[in-house]
Amino acid sequence: MLHPDVPEEDRGTFEGLASDAFIDHLTRIGASAVELLPIHAFANDGHLAEKGLSNYWGYNTLSFFAPHKPFLKSGSYREVKQAVKKFHAAGLEVILDVVYNHTCEGNEMGPTLSFRGIDNASYYLLSPENKRHSFDTTGTGNTLNVEHPMVLRMVLDSLRYWVQVMHVDGFRFDLASTLGREAMGFEREGSFFAAIRQDPVLSTVKLIAEPWDIGDGGYQVGGFPWPFREWNDKARDDTRAFWRRDKGLVPAMAERLTGSPVQFNHSHRPATSSINFLAAHDGFTLWDTVSYNEKHNEANGEDGKDGHSNNLSDNMGVEGPTDDETVNESRVRRVKAMLATLLMSQGVPMILAGDDFGQTQGGNNNAYCQDNEIAWLDWKNGREEITRAVADLMAFRKAEGGLARLRFAKAPEDAPDGGPTVTWRHPEGRSMEPGDWENPDLSCFGMRLVPHSEGREVMVVLNSGDNCEFKLPKGGWRRAIDTTLDPVSCDTPEQGMVGVGWQSVVVWVPDHEAEVRADDEGGTDAAKPGVDKAADTSKTA
Repeated sequence: MLHPDVPEEDRGTFEGLASDAFIDHLTRIGASAVELLPIHAFANDGHLAEKGLSNYWGYNTLSFFAPHKPFLKSGSYREVKQAVKKFHAAGLEVILDVVYNHTCEGNEMGPTLSFRGIDNASYYLLSPENKRHSFDTTGTGNTLNVEHPMVLRMVLDSLRYWVQVMHVDGFRFDLASTLGREAMGFEREGSFFAAIRQDPVLSTVKLIAEPWDIGDGGYQVGGFPWPFREWNDKARDDTRAFWRRDKGLVPAMAERLTGSPVQFNHSHRPATSSINFLAAHDGFTLWDTVSYNEKHNEANGEDGKDGHSNNLSDNMGVEGPTDDETVNESRVRRVKAMLATLLMSQGVPMILAGDDFGQTQGGNNNAYCQDNEIAWLDWKNGREEITRAVADLMAFRKAEGGLARLRFAKAPEDAPDGGPTVTWRHPEGRSMEPGDWENPDLSCFGMRLVPHSEGREVMVVLNSGDNCEFKLPKGGWRRAIDTTLDPVSCDTPEQGMVGVGWQSVVVWVPDHEAEVRADDEGGTDAAKPGVDKAADTSKTA
């Protein structure tokens, strides 16, 4: 982390992480929690050391009870406790990314460092055809046998240690489908999940699943039991594709805006089951998503074979950095629209560190081995307009409690009990019809969310296309968010037909004190708020 107000000797340690400068930044943008990549003691990979690289992300655990020593400035584990205490004092929770699906011991060829030498057949899954070989569903060479009672006990003891001694608030489980694998495959009621639910400590903390692994039947988005939340890669992919101007994505975006009910609205799960995100540590940063068509992983030394090739990205006309201000402004515009989509959706939003100021990794979408300027968070080239937008959008979301409700919004006829309702609006001012949903060229639509008992209703309009007009529902409204503006927050009374700028998100709230200034036909002034005349370069890909 290259924050100018964090001393160089503190960078890369818990001292730097819990610095006043970083915590002030988090509170400024309105974050409520931090999720840390693995901090358990981990080993470096031999093949990386040979290339002069290192295991930067830490997904190669050696000990499940000890923090990684290089993260400790003094060498004492108490630095972790002090950092957590400082985050809590600032109103921030701490969630750990934990790797209980494999260890750093690789396949049967080693290295042998701990569990393999103690009891290989108990700690690891072995090939049913030949017990000499490891059974690998993680892509690392081995898979922990969490179904075994002693291995399960070790995992639970480790989790409780980090809660009761280090006082963390929850966990994100890497490749969590592996933790649910039993004799017949993935079992949502398996021993690991049952043990978590029955544990008086662990059942009360935040639990997040990465709901896939590389084994058969490993993709399990929506398949985990309560109280687990899940990373939702469908939200990431559909949002990227929609703002890239891919056609026919309005139905998918309606799903994502309402918390992906097809995946999660079952088994009494709440609307907060979906962890929505635009980017994560593995893959393009959000800025690189609008700056690169192709991955650029040459520094990893794997001949470009690593990392996903389908990133649903669009460089807006120029590959990588450019001095063309029109292109850069268009990139900022799309980033703000994507962030607004994330923060106006039901579910729990997650923002990759650095996406709140336009962090780039130079097109590297697999920076797992780049403990250097490629992956370090660097504020000196940050884009303040993006940071302001995140802060405003976060503040609006917190103020409008309906966006974070536990209950899924439903059509009014499907919500007779007074729960939150949603209706979908066409730019012409009418409800969406079957033909509209099937129209591949429709790029602008609206969501009217009525939370009823909690918060005001909101009218959210997404427009991935060109400047357009949108007819608001009858009555007075106030434009509260407009991503074409800097800052994005505003307070403009409007009604009837209004303008929506290209590649933008606009949000209105009711203006209950306004007198009706026009009938339901609205006005048709030539100059509409939100419609600008700037050149639209978002189509020049």
